[in-house]
Amino acid sequence: MATTLKINGKNISVDAAEGTPLLWVLRDHLKMTGTKYGCGVGQCGACTVHLNGIPVRSCQLPHDQLNDAAITTIEGNEGKAATAIREAWIAADVPQCGYCQSGQIMSATALIAQNARPTDDDIDAAMTGNLCRCGTYLSIRRGIKDAAKRLA
Repeated sequence: MATTLKINGKNISVDAAEGTPLLWVLRDHLKMTGTKYGCGVGQCGACTVHLNGIPVRSCQLPHDQLNDAAITTIEGNEGKAATAIREAWIAADVPQCGYCQSGQIMSATALIAQNARPTDDDIDAAMTGNLCRCGTYLSIRRGIKDAAKRLA
């Protein structure tokens, strides 16, 4: 059964089985592999996308229940906050292995889009659930603070 999803500003028709998680629609059906599979149970954050501007775990979202939602993936993450995060990530040399970074970037972008001056507590709260096996949490925090300065 075909479903139309609004992904990165475009209406895209998807023919996937009922209940297929958005993550697999993105990766397998649409070949948008920037959103990563990590744990499959919504706890690691590697699959984070924006749903109407809010970071969510795509591995837990049935695609056929997202009717009028605006979905943004790492491939479509644009705007001032996204640019500031990307520039800060590069300047702070945040990634090590990089596997979790698309999810980290999506959560960080949503944070500074909503809160231009996040405190350490704000950052910790927003980034909870985005796990990094390399332990780059302090670099991530520095990157977010740098991005906030770039937006100021």
